[in-house]
Amino acid sequence: MKRIPHKIASYTLRSFFLIGLVAYVSCKDKKQELKEIRGNNEKINVVYVLADDLGYGDLSCYNPNGKIPTENLDKLAAEGMKFTDAHTSSSVCTPTRYGILTGRYNWRSSLKSGVLTGTSKALISSKRTTVASLLKNEGYHTAFIGKWHLGWNWGEKENGLEIGEGWSPDDYEGIDFSKPITNSPNSLGFTYAYGHSGSLDMAPYVYVENEKVTAQPNRATVDTSKYGWWREGPTGADFIHEEVTPNFFKKSIEYIKARSKAKQPFFLYLALPSPHTPILPTKEWQGKSALNPYGDFVMMIDTYMGQLVSALKNAGIEKNTLVIFTSDNGCSPQADYVELASKGHNPSFLYRGHKADIYEGGHRVPFIVKWPEVIKPNSVATKTICTTDLMATLADILNLDLKDNEGEDSFSMLPLFKSEKANAYKRELTVHHSINGSFAIRKGEWKLIFCPGSGGWSDPKPNAKETKGLPKFQLYNLEKDPQEKNNEIANYPEIAEELHILMKQILENGRSTPGEKQKNELPMDGSQWQQINAITGT
Repeated sequence: MKRIPHKIASYTLRSFFLIGLVAYVSCKDKKQELKEIRGNNEKINVVYVLADDLGYGDLSCYNPNGKIPTENLDKLAAEGMKFTDAHTSSSVCTPTRYGILTGRYNWRSSLKSGVLTGTSKALISSKRTTVASLLKNEGYHTAFIGKWHLGWNWGEKENGLEIGEGWSPDDYEGIDFSKPITNSPNSLGFTYAYGHSGSLDMAPYVYVENEKVTAQPNRATVDTSKYGWWREGPTGADFIHEEVTPNFFKKSIEYIKARSKAKQPFFLYLALPSPHTPILPTKEWQGKSALNPYGDFVMMIDTYMGQLVSALKNAGIEKNTLVIFTSDNGCSPQADYVELASKGHNPSFLYRGHKADIYEGGHRVPFIVKWPEVIKPNSVATKTICTTDLMATLADILNLDLKDNEGEDSFSMLPLFKSEKANAYKRELTVHHSINGSFAIRKGEWKLIFCPGSGGWSDPKPNAKETKGLPKFQLYNLEKDPQEKNNEIANYPEIAEELHILMKQILENGRSTPGEKQKNELPMDGSQWQQINAITGT
């Protein structure tokens, strides 16, 4: 074998050394950068609070013309970061909750439109990774408290009666409340789970704790009042509608106090049933807003949020806890927009539409993040984010790599927490979805809507005579026209076609993040594919 000349060998060794040194320095710099973004402790505590039907304009820190005082949530924003372009993956309850926990767009699941009920079977497969199972595998204690609305399987009676769809008083006769539920939050990674099955206006009205009903139904209740209404159905002996929201906050504060004494990090998902109907401010809050019961209810939630944040501070864990507060969609028309407008308040701020709609009022929501070790006070993030982004964010904080079938539509918000690193945020496209299954896609200032009207509850409603004669598709420049008044579809067909192609790719690839192609759980039905494909030639 030939010997390498000493001079060449010396250069070769020196090159390898320099390459190794550069790699080491680069790796060290990256680790240092990640450490700077993450803070001193990698395994932080996480508290995620999801309000129900709270509008973008219901917080005074978002709406300078708002009439509801929200001093505690305003303070949370002042101590952390306020996101001004945050969106839910859907404009209604169940689909958004699916996206939060799975990091996946809801319409990739078997639920293509609408919401589940209090009797629906589990929507999320126990084989799918959730935020809770991801963190549990990393040594976290995980807790769900509140409104589930993602389905679970009730125990069944052996009387031959089936469990109905959940809209009629007769639909619950087949449930055996003495049997444990299955396919529950505990099956999806939650160490502890306490809450009720659907919205607070959907029976059955019982608490379930770690798969067991806490008190058997001993009566059937119903309310038909304007604000406080709920459907008729079996009600547990310990279930009082007016006390549900205070009860969930109380449970959450107790949980924080207990877990603060343990060395194990924790994840708390507090899913409020409010200010969704029934709108039930407790006696001490009635009339406080000088608006209507909805305004009172929002003020009540704000006060309890102040107590929850104080509990973190008093427990000595505030600095190392990531707190997120947001809503599952826009405000519901049940809040009475007309009455609120007469007193100068708009729950959607300046945006068009409300809950259920494809317009901004349906899915643009308040989103506040506080993490004292990392986020500077009074920070504002203007990038477009989605509630599906939680999984990738926590994985990034913990330095975990997601598999190809995990968080398919989730992008890490971690760079945004450090404002100077915001350009490292990777989300470029965001898909919106309405109650009837209508799509929209957003890129930068442009938003393409694949239907002629609201796709929801505001005018022009789907299939209403007002939609006849309207263009089949809508294109808005949100930077120039945030109120979505001027449809630009005829003026910028090339932009519409670009967004159309991108939308098709997101549908067909089963993901919007980089990675191997994935399958949607069920094929999109004909009407949804037709909705996307029909834009060609407009």
